[in-house]
Amino acid sequence: METFDQIISWLVDLIWNTPEAMPAMVVILLAFGIYITVRLGFIQIRRFGHGLKVVTGFYDDPEDEGDINHFQALTTALSATVGIGNIAGVALAIHYGGPGALFWMWVTAIFGMAIKFTEVTLAQEYRGTNPDGTVSGGPMYYIEKGLGENWKWLAVSFAITAAICAFLTGNAVQANTVADVMKTDFQIPVWITGLITASLVAAVVLGGIKRIGKVTSRLVPFMGILYVLGALVILLIHYDAVIPSFIAIVSNAFNPTAGALGVGSGALIFTLSYGVQRGLFSNEAGQGSAPIAHSAAKTDQPVREGVVALLEPFIDTLVICTMTGLVIISTGAWDMQHKSSIDPTADTVSYTYTETTDNTEQTGDAPVLYFEDGIPTNGEMTHYKAPVDTMFADEAYNTPFNGRIELSPRQNEDGYRGVAVYSSDDAQLSNLHGGVVQNGAPLTAAAFERGLAPIMPGGGYLVTFAVLLFAISTSISWSYYGDRAAQYLFGFESIFWYRLAFVGMHFFGAVVTLTTIWAFGDVMLGLMAFFNIIALFALSGVAYKITQKYFENPDV
Repeated sequence: METFDQIISWLVDLIWNTPEAMPAMVVILLAFGIYITVRLGFIQIRRFGHGLKVVTGFYDDPEDEGDINHFQALTTALSATVGIGNIAGVALAIHYGGPGALFWMWVTAIFGMAIKFTEVTLAQEYRGTNPDGTVSGGPMYYIEKGLGENWKWLAVSFAITAAICAFLTGNAVQANTVADVMKTDFQIPVWITGLITASLVAAVVLGGIKRIGKVTSRLVPFMGILYVLGALVILLIHYDAVIPSFIAIVSNAFNPTAGALGVGSGALIFTLSYGVQRGLFSNEAGQGSAPIAHSAAKTDQPVREGVVALLEPFIDTLVICTMTGLVIISTGAWDMQHKSSIDPTADTVSYTYTETTDNTEQTGDAPVLYFEDGIPTNGEMTHYKAPVDTMFADEAYNTPFNGRIELSPRQNEDGYRGVAVYSSDDAQLSNLHGGVVQNGAPLTAAAFERGLAPIMPGGGYLVTFAVLLFAISTSISWSYYGDRAAQYLFGFESIFWYRLAFVGMHFFGAVVTLTTIWAFGDVMLGLMAFFNIIALFALSGVAYKITQKYFENPDV
């Protein structure tokens, strides 16, 4: 098992997590985005208005082949992309890359719009009809039909990785995130949260794409508007910090400083890489997932659904991610310590230490970090690589921590991790309390809490509610992606059984630790994108011809 974990960790680093050298998958996706943007003549700008016209129903025809209308197709795809990445991903980029990372998320979104247009147009062009009259499409279909039988191995490879990724990243990880948040914020047992969310997901996904489309067409606008309104209120309260935030974003994009409290190198490649990575993770351009949803749209013109799809990165990244980023930056939450409970043995906490004579006397050869009045005396304690403030033993922050934390070396990493925490009277503690730099969803929650404090307490719970809705909606949409992949591999009859297994995996994901599953899902996601991008490069000429022919029509 340890060898498997090491292989998965190496693959994740190779595909996604090497910011100092720009990860391979990021380079490939960005390269195609630039290429197809130029080839299609910046279609994401020239035809943006046409996309708005289509999605409002101007061209809707109930008699067209398909299962759902343009708006439902857009919201189904958005319910998968608008999610944890908009809340946690933006915070992660800013934490490590500084405010300038948000600028590179914007750049990625602009090129991502052209990628989405291309893959969805191809998915509509090569979709097929099922025995029950519904339709199926996506990369596996345009690979096989567009490139020919000799490339079926690539179509099968994509379908396998998509089915696995939907099962894990699009489902179990979402359930785990919700269960963890509900346990942390409200002390609700994970099995109760898992049972509730699995039941909600089952009620929708077992009804197929038409029910999914109906639910997402209501849920996505509601959750998106609620989240953006909350962010706008904060920006109005902190109106004097908005313009400086924009200036910091642009200036730091080209002349970056280090991230939160000096985290990161402050190098341009570091900031650029984190921004591009998080942008691609957020809007899923080029990953091949959204074309599966858009394939179900009622239309006889593939380009029409393509221009609808190019709206996705705009809404997801240029609107929602920007709101998140501006709240985090304008409130100053990204570069400060927040009062918080902390598990000293968590993976996000790291230690350095200097040997002392007391160390050998008390614990033999094991390294130990000692604290006096809440301050380490023979080393340093960091949270998300940033130094922590004074540690307290109680939630009221009245009793500074005096005691020790026993350590062990980290595998394949510098520093040490905590193993056990003891007070000066040898009582074992599970948590300490103090000022820590936050990251991910907790950072966004802290920013909303701080931003809404002048008018209401508990602003962070808006983020908790958003995480709940976003994660459930993501699972709902990814179930459709997964069952279309299963159908391609095993036939139409496999869809029902895949959906049942999907619901079961959702509950399982809520109640177990998912470190390796999360990493394995990321690998599958990277491979999905790799297989898809090969097809997109090969079929870019087809997309160009279809697009030119469509817009030559004077009635468009």
